[in-house]
Amino acid sequence: MKKVILCGALAALILGTQAASAAEFYIVRDATTKKCTVVDTKPTTTTTTVVGDGVYKTKTEAESAVKTTKVCTER
Repeated sequence: MKKVILCGALAALILGTQAASAAEFYIVRDATTKKCTVVDTKPTTTTTTVVGDGVYKTKTEAESAVKTTKVCTER
């Protein structure tokens, strides 16, 4: 019984780590406000557009890219 519990806990840990490392972040630009934001899901609406280099692995990386993405820095 202890082996089953240990194996279950180990499997949950491994799957949780894979899910956390599979996070994706996107820079999206709202068509009406012209503002860029970082989101964790790919937009499916036509009111926002993905800009920048596409998918970022961390939120910090995406936030840094907002500062250097041309359409996000234009006024």
